[in-house]
Formats: sequence, structure tokens, C-alpha cells
Amino acid sequence: MMPVRSASKMLYGLGMICVLAALSGCAAYYQAKNLSPDEQAEFHMYRKVMNAPQIHTYLSQTSAAERTAYLEQLGLAQRFNALDPQDRHAVEAGYIRQGMSADALRFLWGRPSRTSGYTGHYEHWYYYGPLPGLVERGSHSQDAGTRVDVYLVDNRVQWWLESILPNRDNDSDDGGDSFP
Repeated sequence: MMPVRSASKMLYGLGMICVLAALSGCAAYYQAKNLSPDEQAEFHMYRKVMNAPQIHTYLSQTSAAERTAYLEQLGLAQRFNALDPQDRHAVEAGYIRQGMSADALRFLWGRPSRTSGYTGHYEHWYYYGPLPGLVERGSHSQDAGTRVDVYLVDNRVQWWLESILPNRDNDSDDGGDSFP
């Protein structure tokens, strides 16, 4: 059993890590707001396929040319340009479409919160949040009141369904379906 003093120090340390992580996310948000409108649109299109260190490095570049070169260095510009023209248009316009490639969906909504099925053949991707929120921010577990299920066959979107999930705070057992 851990002594109380050690446990409180550990909790304090974890709390500080969480605060620093939140502040760094806020700093990235404000750095992005300082970009020109064209650069903000470019950042919005690529940020859901970048991890946090890549976002930080992208935003720390001093010029638009350096930011664009960084996207090319990561291979993201090439990945986006390799998409089907219809997929590029859908990502830029912010909508999902039947037949969209899995990679285009990642640019549009980011990584799914979870997946099931056989990768590349028959997949079921789960995103949390309402459709407009997915376009804006990607999937977030705190948006678990709404789930979008996307079914892909051979790396192409076949169909999707947005669902309002039952209230998880309700302790009553009404015999209804439970959702993961």
C-alpha cells in the first residue's frame, strides 16, 4: 500500500502533466489563429492526420513556405494530392461521400476512435461526435453522446449512420442494448 504523502505527490504530478498538456493544446489553437486564412484552411485540412508533436513542429515554422515544406517532408501533401479528385474536393468541402477512400476519410475526420473487422477488406470504424464536430475537430470520446458508424469495403466508404447513444448516467436497467 502506498503512503498517503507519496500518493498525493503522484496525483499532483499527474495533475500538472494534464494542465501542461491542456495548455499546450491551447497554445497550438492560438498559434493556428495567427495564420493567414489560406494557411488556416491548409492547417485544418492536414491537422487530423498529424500527431501532437507534428502539429507543434508545423506551427513553430516561421513562414508559410517552411510549413508547406514540412507537410511535404512528412509526406502528407503527397498523400493528399494522391487522393481521387472527388475525394480531395469532399475533404476540402467537409463532407463524407459514398465511395470515399479510407485515407480521404482520415483527412476528413481523423483516426476513428476504434475499429473492427478485417483491415482493408471489410471494416467498421467508430467516430464519436456529431457530423459537424467530426469535420471541425475529429473524433473525441467526450462527445460519446453521438456516434457515427462508418462501414468500409475494400478501403472505400459504403455507408455511415449517425446515432444518439443512450444516456450512460442512467442507472436503470431497462433491458435495452448497451453500446461500447
